[in-house]
Amino acid sequence: MKRIVYLISPNKINKNFYLDLDKVLSFKNVKFFQLRLKNIKLDKLLKVANKIKKITRKHRVKFIINDNFVLACKAGADGCHMGQLDGSLKIARSKLKNKILGVTCHNSKRLAKNAEKFKADYIALGSFFKSRLKPKAKKAHLKILKWSKMNIRKPIVVIGGINNFNYKRLCKAGAKYIAISSFIWDNPNLKPEFAIRKFK
Repeated sequence: MKRIVYLISPNKINKNFYLDLDKVLSFKNVKFFQLRLKNIKLDKLLKVANKIKKITRKHRVKFIINDNFVLACKAGADGCHMGQLDGSLKIARSKLKNKILGVTCHNSKRLAKNAEKFKADYIALGSFFKSRLKPKAKKAHLKILKWSKMNIRKPIVVIGGINNFNYKRLCKAGAKYIAISSFIWDNPNLKPEFAIRKFK
């Protein structure tokens, strides 16, 4: 099975999360797992990261920390994802060394080119659809995806309101990975272990 899913954590980690994550990753279609938690103390975040790392290693999934390349190095994660307000890409690339660096580029050719310049390992484009996780996110269009496929020599991750009905259109337009969160963790109709099976 192709590992096309870039899975992002829920906003809050509850006691059932680790078991759910283990079940989700056992379906073998997830390539990356990103820990994205806001407003949490560093020591607690590190504990959560260490627990997640054991599960991602078990399933051979790349473990990415959002925003914080220092924490990514400290936690022994596989890499870090940087937004446009998360600091210098030059410093991040230097500190991460051979670890994975992913960069949010929204709907911008300039940002995509800049990410490539600083040796990002992938670029993230979006939001392609309305997102529950980020309702005010900048809108991205299929033409930026098609342009990036032709002009950027890095894998493309797409994000924003992606579900089992719209993801194939993005893959056909050039996306290598689809970033999903709410559809897996906040799905009123499907448990996480069944929701993940909708992406093959």
